[in-house]
Amino acid sequence: MTDETAVLSPSSAAAPERAAAEGGGRGRPGQVWRSRRYRWDLRWSPYAFVAPFFLFFAAFGLFPLLYTGWAALHQVELTDPDSMTWVGLRNFTRLWDDEFFWNALRNTVTIGLLSTVPQLAIALGVAHLLNYRLRGSAFFRVAVLTPYATSVAAATLVFVLLFGRDYGMINWALSAVGFGAVDWQNGTFASQLAVSTIVIWRWTGYNALIYLAAMQAVPGELYESAALDGASRWQQFLHVTVPSLRPTILFTCVVSTIGATQLFGEPLLFNGGAGATGGSDHQFQTLGLYLYEQGWVNLHLGRASAIAWAMFLILLLIAGAARLLRGRGDSR
Repeated sequence: MTDETAVLSPSSAAAPERAAAEGGGRGRPGQVWRSRRYRWDLRWSPYAFVAPFFLFFAAFGLFPLLYTGWAALHQVELTDPDSMTWVGLRNFTRLWDDEFFWNALRNTVTIGLLSTVPQLAIALGVAHLLNYRLRGSAFFRVAVLTPYATSVAAATLVFVLLFGRDYGMINWALSAVGFGAVDWQNGTFASQLAVSTIVIWRWTGYNALIYLAAMQAVPGELYESAALDGASRWQQFLHVTVPSLRPTILFTCVVSTIGATQLFGEPLLFNGGAGATGGSDHQFQTLGLYLYEQGWVNLHLGRASAIAWAMFLILLLIAGAARLLRGRGDSR
Protein backbone atom coordinates (compact mmCIF):
# COMPACT_ATOMS: atom_id res chain seq x y z
CA MET A 1 0.00 0.00 0.00
CA THR A 2 1.45 3.39 -0.97
CA ASP A 3 1.56 6.49 1.15
CA GLU A 4 -0.94 8.22 -1.16
CA THR A 5 -3.60 5.55 -0.57
CA ALA A 6 -3.04 5.07 3.13
CA VAL A 7 -6.07 5.86 5.27
CA LEU A 8 -5.48 6.98 8.81
CA SER A 9 -7.75 5.71 11.55
CA PRO A 10 -9.30 8.22 14.01
CA SER A 11 -6.92 7.06 16.72
CA SER A 12 -3.89 7.61 14.49
CA ALA A 13 -5.23 10.98 13.38
CA ALA A 14 -5.55 12.10 16.98
CA ALA A 15 -2.06 10.83 17.83
CA PRO A 16 -0.26 14.14 17.10
CA GLU A 17 -2.66 16.01 19.39
CA ARG A 18 -2.21 13.48 22.17
CA ALA A 19 1.54 13.48 21.67
CA ALA A 20 1.62 17.26 21.85
CA ALA A 21 -0.49 17.17 25.01
CA GLU A 22 1.67 14.53 26.64
CA GLY A 23 4.82 16.38 25.65
CA GLY A 24 3.77 19.35 27.67
CA GLY A 25 3.16 21.57 24.65
CA ARG A 26 6.55 20.98 23.00
CA GLY A 27 4.88 20.43 19.58
CA ARG A 28 4.18 23.02 16.95
CA PRO A 29 1.77 25.88 17.91
CA GLY A 30 -0.95 24.54 15.61
CA GLN A 31 -0.75 21.09 17.14
CA VAL A 32 -0.85 22.51 20.67
CA TRP A 33 -3.95 24.57 19.83
CA ARG A 34 -5.72 21.59 18.26
CA SER A 35 -4.88 19.49 21.28
CA ARG A 36 -6.34 22.05 23.65
CA ARG A 37 -9.45 22.47 21.53
CA TYR A 38 -9.87 18.68 21.46
CA ARG A 39 -9.66 18.47 25.25
CA TRP A 40 -12.07 21.40 25.70
CA ASP A 41 -14.49 19.80 23.28
CA LEU A 42 -14.47 16.52 25.21
CA ARG A 43 -14.91 18.27 28.54
CA TRP A 44 -17.43 21.01 27.81
CA SER A 45 -19.52 19.78 24.86
CA PRO A 46 -21.87 17.65 27.04
CA TYR A 47 -22.58 20.66 29.25
CA ALA A 48 -23.33 22.78 26.19
CA PHE A 49 -25.80 20.19 24.92
CA VAL A 50 -27.76 20.04 28.20
CA ALA A 51 -27.50 23.77 28.93
CA PRO A 52 -30.77 24.71 27.13
CA PHE A 53 -32.76 22.41 29.41
CA PHE A 54 -31.30 23.93 32.56
CA LEU A 55 -31.83 27.45 31.23
CA PHE A 56 -35.52 26.79 30.51
CA PHE A 57 -35.91 24.94 33.82
CA ALA A 58 -34.38 27.85 35.72
CA ALA A 59 -36.60 30.37 33.94
CA PHE A 60 -39.92 28.49 33.99
CA GLY A 61 -39.46 26.01 36.84
CA LEU A 62 -36.99 27.04 39.50
CA PHE A 63 -37.61 30.80 39.49
CA PRO A 64 -41.43 30.52 39.76
CA LEU A 65 -41.02 27.98 42.56
CA LEU A 66 -38.67 30.22 44.55
CA TYR A 67 -40.70 33.35 43.88
CA THR A 68 -43.89 31.58 44.96
CA GLY A 69 -42.16 30.53 48.19
CA TRP A 70 -41.11 34.14 48.76
CA ALA A 71 -44.62 35.43 48.05
CA ALA A 72 -46.07 32.86 50.47
CA LEU A 73 -44.24 34.66 53.27
CA HIS A 74 -45.87 37.99 52.40
CA GLN A 75 -49.29 39.54 52.18
CA VAL A 76 -49.59 40.46 48.52
CA GLU A 77 -52.61 41.13 46.35
CA LEU A 78 -53.03 40.56 42.63
CA THR A 79 -54.12 44.17 42.18
CA ASP A 80 -50.72 45.38 43.44
CA PRO A 81 -48.18 42.53 43.17
CA ASP A 82 -45.20 44.84 43.81
CA SER A 83 -46.46 45.79 47.27
CA MET A 84 -45.49 43.03 49.72
CA THR A 85 -45.92 43.01 53.49
CA TRP A 86 -43.90 40.47 55.45
CA VAL A 87 -46.11 38.11 57.46
CA GLY A 88 -43.76 35.15 57.92
CA LEU A 89 -45.58 31.83 58.23
CA ARG A 90 -48.98 33.42 58.77
CA ASN A 91 -50.32 32.27 55.39
CA PHE A 92 -49.36 28.70 56.26
CA THR A 93 -50.78 28.78 59.77
CA ARG A 94 -54.07 30.12 58.42
CA LEU A 95 -54.36 27.04 56.23
CA TRP A 96 -54.35 24.88 59.35
CA ASP A 97 -57.58 26.52 60.52
CA ASP A 98 -59.07 26.96 57.03
CA GLU A 99 -62.01 24.58 56.64
CA PHE A 100 -62.15 25.22 52.89
CA PHE A 101 -58.53 24.07 52.52
CA TRP A 102 -59.24 20.83 54.37
CA ASN A 103 -62.42 20.35 52.36
CA ALA A 104 -60.44 20.77 49.14
CA LEU A 105 -57.82 18.33 50.42
CA ARG A 106 -60.48 15.73 51.27
CA ASN A 107 -62.10 16.16 47.87
CA THR A 108 -58.73 15.81 46.17
CA VAL A 109 -57.98 12.59 48.04
CA THR A 110 -61.45 11.16 47.31
CA ILE A 111 -61.39 12.04 43.62
CA GLY A 112 -57.82 10.76 43.42
CA LEU A 113 -58.78 7.38 44.85
CA LEU A 114 -61.94 7.11 42.74
CA SER A 115 -59.97 7.86 39.57
CA THR A 116 -56.54 6.31 40.15
CA VAL A 117 -57.48 2.83 41.39
CA PRO A 118 -60.00 1.93 38.64
CA GLN A 119 -57.92 3.72 36.03
CA LEU A 120 -54.76 1.70 36.67
CA ALA A 121 -56.69 -1.57 37.06
CA ILE A 122 -58.47 -1.08 33.74
CA ALA A 123 -55.22 0.05 32.09
CA LEU A 124 -53.49 -3.12 33.27
CA GLY A 125 -56.26 -5.28 31.83
CA VAL A 126 -56.30 -3.40 28.51
CA ALA A 127 -52.52 -3.70 28.22
CA HIS A 128 -52.74 -7.43 28.91
CA LEU A 129 -55.25 -7.82 26.06
CA LEU A 130 -53.17 -5.70 23.68
CA ASN A 131 -50.10 -7.75 24.52
CA TYR A 132 -51.55 -10.73 22.67
CA ARG A 133 -51.30 -11.04 18.92
CA LEU A 134 -54.57 -9.46 17.90
CA ARG A 135 -55.65 -8.70 14.37
CA GLY A 136 -55.34 -4.94 13.89
CA SER A 137 -53.41 -4.48 17.14
CA ALA A 138 -51.80 -1.26 15.88
CA PHE A 139 -55.26 0.27 15.39
CA PHE A 140 -56.35 -0.62 18.91
CA ARG A 141 -53.12 0.77 20.39
CA VAL A 142 -53.73 4.09 18.69
CA ALA A 143 -57.42 4.03 19.63
CA VAL A 144 -56.76 3.67 23.37
CA LEU A 145 -54.55 6.76 23.21
CA THR A 146 -57.23 8.91 21.55
CA PRO A 147 -58.85 10.11 24.82
CA TYR A 148 -55.44 11.33 26.04
CA ALA A 149 -55.04 13.40 22.87
CA THR A 150 -58.51 14.90 23.25
CA SER A 151 -58.84 18.40 24.67
CA VAL A 152 -59.79 18.39 28.33
CA ALA A 153 -62.35 21.13 27.64
CA ALA A 154 -64.04 19.17 24.86
CA ALA A 155 -64.04 15.94 26.86
CA THR A 156 -65.45 17.60 29.99
CA LEU A 157 -68.23 19.36 28.07
CA VAL A 158 -69.29 16.04 26.53
CA PHE A 159 -69.38 14.41 29.97
CA VAL A 160 -71.41 17.33 31.31
CA LEU A 161 -74.06 16.45 28.75
CA LEU A 162 -73.84 12.75 29.62
CA PHE A 163 -74.25 13.48 33.34
CA GLY A 164 -77.06 15.98 32.88
CA ARG A 165 -79.78 15.69 35.54
CA ASP A 166 -82.82 16.00 33.28
CA TYR A 167 -81.69 14.91 29.81
CA GLY A 168 -78.37 13.17 30.40
CA MET A 169 -77.76 9.76 28.90
CA ILE A 170 -76.47 8.35 32.21
CA ASN A 171 -79.71 9.14 34.03
CA TRP A 172 -81.69 7.83 31.06
CA ALA A 173 -79.83 4.50 31.33
CA LEU A 174 -80.40 4.42 35.11
CA SER A 175 -84.13 5.07 34.70
CA ALA A 176 -84.31 2.31 32.09
CA VAL A 177 -83.20 -0.24 34.71
CA GLY A 178 -85.43 1.12 37.45
CA PHE A 179 -83.22 3.65 39.25
CA GLY A 180 -84.08 7.27 39.89
CA ALA A 181 -82.35 10.25 38.35
CA VAL A 182 -79.13 11.40 40.07
CA ASP A 183 -78.20 15.05 40.46
CA TRP A 184 -74.59 14.55 39.37
CA GLN A 185 -73.51 18.16 39.74
CA ASN A 186 -74.98 18.94 43.16
CA GLY A 187 -74.50 15.69 45.03
CA THR A 188 -71.24 15.33 46.95
CA PHE A 189 -70.28 11.75 46.12
CA ALA A 190 -72.11 11.83 42.77
CA SER A 191 -70.21 14.88 41.56
CA GLN A 192 -66.88 13.47 42.70
CA LEU A 193 -67.65 10.18 40.94
CA ALA A 194 -68.57 12.05 37.75
CA VAL A 195 -65.33 14.06 37.78
CA SER A 196 -63.38 10.87 38.45
CA THR A 197 -65.04 9.24 35.43
CA ILE A 198 -63.67 12.00 33.20
CA VAL A 199 -60.17 11.44 34.55
CA ILE A 200 -60.49 7.67 34.08
CA TRP A 201 -61.62 8.09 30.49
CA ARG A 202 -58.77 10.44 29.60
CA TRP A 203 -55.83 8.66 31.23
CA THR A 204 -56.58 4.93 31.05
CA GLY A 205 -55.21 4.53 27.53
CA TYR A 206 -52.05 6.45 28.35
CA ASN A 207 -51.26 4.16 31.29
CA ALA A 208 -52.25 1.10 29.25
CA LEU A 209 -49.52 1.88 26.70
CA ILE A 210 -46.98 2.30 29.49
CA TYR A 211 -47.94 -1.11 30.86
CA LEU A 212 -47.88 -2.60 27.37
CA ALA A 213 -44.32 -1.40 26.81
CA ALA A 214 -43.28 -2.92 30.13
CA MET A 215 -45.05 -6.21 29.34
CA GLN A 216 -43.21 -6.54 26.05
CA ALA A 217 -39.93 -6.30 27.95
CA VAL A 218 -40.78 -9.35 30.10
CA PRO A 219 -38.70 -12.35 28.90
CA GLY A 220 -40.77 -14.96 27.10
CA GLU A 221 -38.88 -17.72 28.88
CA LEU A 222 -40.73 -16.89 32.08
CA TYR A 223 -44.09 -17.56 30.45
CA GLU A 224 -42.78 -20.75 28.84
CA SER A 225 -41.54 -22.03 32.19
CA ALA A 226 -44.85 -21.16 33.85
CA ALA A 227 -46.77 -22.93 31.06
CA LEU A 228 -44.60 -26.04 31.45
CA ASP A 229 -45.41 -26.04 35.16
CA GLY A 230 -49.10 -26.08 34.31
CA ALA A 231 -49.92 -22.42 35.01
CA SER A 232 -53.02 -21.06 33.29
CA ARG A 233 -53.18 -17.70 31.53
CA TRP A 234 -54.63 -16.09 34.66
CA GLN A 235 -51.94 -17.60 36.87
CA GLN A 236 -49.24 -16.44 34.46
CA PHE A 237 -50.69 -12.94 34.65
CA LEU A 238 -50.73 -12.94 38.46
CA HIS A 239 -47.40 -14.64 39.11
CA VAL A 240 -45.31 -13.55 36.12
CA THR A 241 -46.70 -10.38 34.56
CA VAL A 242 -47.70 -8.42 37.67
CA PRO A 243 -44.45 -9.05 39.63
CA SER A 244 -42.42 -8.08 36.56
CA LEU A 245 -44.40 -4.83 36.27
CA ARG A 246 -44.00 -3.83 39.92
CA PRO A 247 -41.62 -0.88 39.22
CA THR A 248 -43.85 0.32 36.36
CA ILE A 249 -46.98 0.02 38.48
CA LEU A 250 -45.32 2.04 41.24
CA PHE A 251 -44.31 4.67 38.68
CA THR A 252 -47.84 5.01 37.32
CA CYS A 253 -49.24 5.17 40.85
CA VAL A 254 -46.93 8.07 41.70
CA VAL A 255 -47.60 9.92 38.44
CA SER A 256 -51.37 9.42 38.74
CA THR A 257 -51.31 10.63 42.34
CA ILE A 258 -49.39 13.75 41.30
CA GLY A 259 -51.92 14.34 38.54
CA ALA A 260 -54.81 13.90 40.97
CA THR A 261 -53.24 16.38 43.38
CA GLN A 262 -53.00 18.96 40.60
CA LEU A 263 -56.46 18.23 39.16
CA PHE A 264 -57.91 21.46 37.82
CA GLY A 265 -59.50 21.47 34.37
CA GLU A 266 -62.08 18.72 34.84
CA PRO A 267 -63.70 20.04 38.04
CA LEU A 268 -63.53 23.64 36.79
CA LEU A 269 -65.45 22.87 33.61
CA PHE A 270 -67.77 20.23 35.05
CA ASN A 271 -70.00 22.91 36.56
CA GLY A 272 -69.16 26.04 34.67
CA GLY A 273 -71.70 28.16 36.50
CA ALA A 274 -70.03 27.46 39.85
CA GLY A 275 -66.62 28.59 38.61
CA ALA A 276 -63.72 27.85 40.96
CA THR A 277 -65.96 27.05 43.94
CA GLY A 278 -66.36 23.44 42.80
CA GLY A 279 -70.12 23.28 43.12
CA SER A 280 -72.67 25.16 45.18
CA ASP A 281 -71.33 23.65 48.41
CA HIS A 282 -67.67 23.20 47.37
CA GLN A 283 -68.45 19.51 47.04
CA PHE A 284 -65.88 18.82 44.31
CA GLN A 285 -63.47 21.70 44.81
CA THR A 286 -59.92 20.36 44.58
CA LEU A 287 -56.70 21.94 45.82
CA GLY A 288 -56.01 23.25 42.33
CA LEU A 289 -59.42 24.95 42.23
CA TYR A 290 -58.98 26.37 45.72
CA LEU A 291 -55.59 27.79 44.75
CA TYR A 292 -57.15 29.37 41.66
CA GLU A 293 -60.02 30.79 43.71
CA GLN A 294 -57.71 32.40 46.25
CA GLY A 295 -55.27 33.81 43.72
CA TRP A 296 -57.35 34.83 40.71
CA VAL A 297 -60.85 35.26 42.14
CA ASN A 298 -60.19 36.60 45.64
CA LEU A 299 -56.88 38.16 44.45
CA HIS A 300 -54.88 36.91 47.47
CA LEU A 301 -51.58 35.93 45.88
CA GLY A 302 -49.89 35.32 49.23
CA ARG A 303 -52.49 32.76 50.30
CA ALA A 304 -52.47 31.15 46.87
CA SER A 305 -48.69 30.83 47.04
CA ALA A 306 -48.97 29.15 50.44
CA ILE A 307 -51.48 26.66 49.00
CA ALA A 308 -49.13 25.97 46.08
CA TRP A 309 -46.27 25.23 48.47
CA ALA A 310 -48.52 23.04 50.60
CA MET A 311 -49.32 21.03 47.47
CA PHE A 312 -45.60 20.84 46.69
CA LEU A 313 -44.85 19.50 50.16
CA ILE A 314 -47.63 16.91 49.81
CA LEU A 315 -46.09 15.75 46.54
CA LEU A 316 -42.68 15.50 48.21
CA LEU A 317 -44.20 13.27 50.89
CA ILE A 318 -45.79 11.09 48.22
CA ALA A 319 -42.50 10.82 46.34
CA GLY A 320 -40.67 9.93 49.55
CA ALA A 321 -43.21 7.25 50.42
CA ALA A 322 -42.94 5.79 46.91
CA ARG A 323 -39.16 5.69 47.15
CA LEU A 324 -39.38 3.98 50.52
CA LEU A 325 -41.78 1.38 49.15
CA ARG A 326 -39.54 0.79 46.16
CA GLY A 327 -36.52 0.38 48.41
CA ARG A 328 -38.33 -2.21 50.49
CA GLY A 329 -39.46 -4.03 47.35
CA ASP A 330 -35.91 -4.17 45.96
CA SER A 331 -34.51 -5.47 49.26
CA ARG A 332 -36.86 -8.48 49.23
